[in-house]
Amino acid sequence: MTQDALRHWRRDLHRHPEAAWCEFRTSSLIAHRLSELGFDVMLGDQLLASNLIMGREIDVTAQKERALRQGANPDWLARIDEITGVMGLWDSGRPGPTLGFRFDIDAVEVDESQEAQHAPSQGEWQSCNPGWMHACAHDGHTAIGLVLAERISALAERLNGRIKLFFQPAEEGCRGGKALAAGGQLDDVDALLALHIGIHAKSGELVVNPTEFLCSTKFDVELMGRAAHAGLEPNAGNNALAAACMATTAMLGIPRHRDGMTRINIGQLHAGSGRNVIPGHARLQGETRGATPELNDYMFGQVQQIVEGAALMQGATYLIRKQGEAIGIDNSPALLEEIVPLAQALKLETVHTRRFGASEDAGFLIERVQRSGGEAAYLILGSDLSAPHHHPEFDFDERVLAPGVALLEAWLLGRLAS
Repeated sequence: MTQDALRHWRRDLHRHPEAAWCEFRTSSLIAHRLSELGFDVMLGDQLLASNLIMGREIDVTAQKERALRQGANPDWLARIDEITGVMGLWDSGRPGPTLGFRFDIDAVEVDESQEAQHAPSQGEWQSCNPGWMHACAHDGHTAIGLVLAERISALAERLNGRIKLFFQPAEEGCRGGKALAAGGQLDDVDALLALHIGIHAKSGELVVNPTEFLCSTKFDVELMGRAAHAGLEPNAGNNALAAACMATTAMLGIPRHRDGMTRINIGQLHAGSGRNVIPGHARLQGETRGATPELNDYMFGQVQQIVEGAALMQGATYLIRKQGEAIGIDNSPALLEEIVPLAQALKLETVHTRRFGASEDAGFLIERVQRSGGEAAYLILGSDLSAPHHHPEFDFDERVLAPGVALLEAWLLGRLAS
């Protein structure tokens, strides 16, 4: 039944993807299921530090209405205030450590392929929300978390201590992890595991110590100029679009740093209202990355200088807003020593180290646990993929879900079983 439950949850969530901070249907179903299984449930408004929430610009009423139309649990949806995300607490009532597991729940803003060879299209569980898609396996992560909750409930009489299941919103864009880490619920966690499906690993592999997690800053820039008639009075205008273009070109030309890998991307630029109007407003979205916090700070510092200079040249003003952040990840070595034999017993091929090469805001959670004296690790559960992550034809091998649950279950039994 485990595989059936995993497939059910994965495909239901895949059909109903919700982007960062919009996961109202997903959160309501998670909360309902955890409550059914006997977990104490904490919702996002109490779980996350609201002052550290980043990149959240949504119409809550509209998102809740859509969630309800698409099968959200109405009782739990009504209990969710403004912020998505769920934590389930299992307290055995007996002395023992506190273990934590983190699962991200949001989708990617990608239009899913409708091609006949795409497995979700064949099974009619492709996204029903245009422009949004589970193209990074978070539907699989959430399915693993929910079935792990079922196993915990079934094992209740054997367990000591406490278990916290964190279903984190807004991982995409690195917008939710920092707020979750600061919310306080990780401070008593003795050991934390997080995992990701895919990422340079094939089915049957488990990467126990992925490396080269990139620090990152996601940012929006608004440039405010002055609109004017481009023919009658061009001298009266201050061209915000020109400033944005100058800034974009200069940012893409920032010299890379001698001390390690640095990256920048400008992904969107919006400006102007008509061909004969000097644009009075422009907005661009971008990100910097670096192999270390210092290298990322170097890149973002250059961004700030360039935007200031471009605005000055066009007589515009500007505003830079951070919309997401990520830091590096260093797994706790002793925890990895526990994981390897468990994985091998499940016939998973353990790969000690492999490059990650992207950014993940689970770093804030891992850092929080480690700074409080606990252990934490981030694992890669390998899977054959039909296309790369964030691609319209992305799909993963659902057969890897059951070993993922079995690995997490084996670890918690080793820590908490009587």
